[in-house]
Amino acid sequence: MAKRVHTVRDSVERGRALDTGELLEAAIRRAGGRNFAERSFVAPLRRLVASCNEEGDLNGFGQRAARFEILRSLNNLLQLERRERAEPSLCSRPIERPIFITGMPRSGTTFLHRLLSRDPRVAAPLSWQLVYPYPSPAGRAGTLLRKAWVQGQFYAMRRLAPELDSLHHVAPGEPEECTDITAQVFQSLRYDSVYRVPSYQSWLQDYGHLEAYRFHRRFLRHLDAQAPGRRWILKSPDHVFALEDIARVYPDARWVFIHRDPVAVLASVAKLTEVLRRPFTHHVDLEEIGRQVCAAWLDGAGRMMRAAARSDAILHLRYREIVASPHEAAQRVLRHGGLAASEEGVRRMRKWLGNRTNRKHRPHEYHMERFGLDPRMLRERFASYTDTFGVELEWQADRAVRARA
Repeated sequence: MAKRVHTVRDSVERGRALDTGELLEAAIRRAGGRNFAERSFVAPLRRLVASCNEEGDLNGFGQRAARFEILRSLNNLLQLERRERAEPSLCSRPIERPIFITGMPRSGTTFLHRLLSRDPRVAAPLSWQLVYPYPSPAGRAGTLLRKAWVQGQFYAMRRLAPELDSLHHVAPGEPEECTDITAQVFQSLRYDSVYRVPSYQSWLQDYGHLEAYRFHRRFLRHLDAQAPGRRWILKSPDHVFALEDIARVYPDARWVFIHRDPVAVLASVAKLTEVLRRPFTHHVDLEEIGRQVCAAWLDGAGRMMRAAARSDAILHLRYREIVASPHEAAQRVLRHGGLAASEEGVRRMRKWLGNRTNRKHRPHEYHMERFGLDPRMLRERFASYTDTFGVELEWQADRAVRARA
């Protein structure tokens, strides 16, 4: 099937193209006419909009979804500015010794992060807070309505992409990845997972992530002021691609790398990317996705190896260790961050593990040839990574890779 490509002019004539100026004006109107005091996000936004228009091949729903997401981020930026004018001390609030969990995707990082968040001493950005950084001014009832609205959005996405829930379950009250924070200044690798935006992705790789993580710290300051006194634990595989920039923003950060067999990982990442993109576009090129995830994680594996060679202060965990003994893995992370075990934290984590009905998932079957991926070639290309970190190999020499997502 030939790929359908629409020019910006075609989209404009159909009334569907995203327009940066119009989006900014709409956000300002909603805020009562108050303009943005800080506008460094505008250039990245223009890059993202141009890539969506010219390369995304967005369908009508995709256009509306992208517009909705961009306006939500702009609204949040204006709200943060309002809060900072009212409370200038927010701008200098310290975020001390955060713990960053990163590494190979689809390696148990979400499970581990959610387990750690049960400890009352731990702070983690919750899904609903990434949509609404502050509770509703209408009080508890208004905040509950906001959470219900976020849950409704998740439900709609599950209807559009029924496979998504088994690949990556999301819930308003659970921690979510930091890519949703940096997306609010339009400098996030999450966009490439949801939309086909190769020129934006290339630009971001060259531009770097320093501004994005400065905003990341700014965003955390707002959340931290609402419930102070906890240690932040942040999670995203994409932190791998910004290690040096994160270290400049958070020089006292603690690091945890999670490792897993890249052959199993790439099959799962490619499938998740397909599932995320399909509702928003006219066409999904599976082999292009395969090439993209392979190139990205060859780069990511190299970055982890170089970081490990420079520092022996990184805690390395393997997927099998997390699966076999999640509580011990969580305690190792806390000890690495300088947090002693507490009775309450242990009790809550054990209760969560005991109550989880979906702790044991059925293995998913991923047919790698659909994405143009050759497991034997991948095994060779990632050999340095698997040898360096002693990663257990999961792939079996048949047509499909079975892996726990």
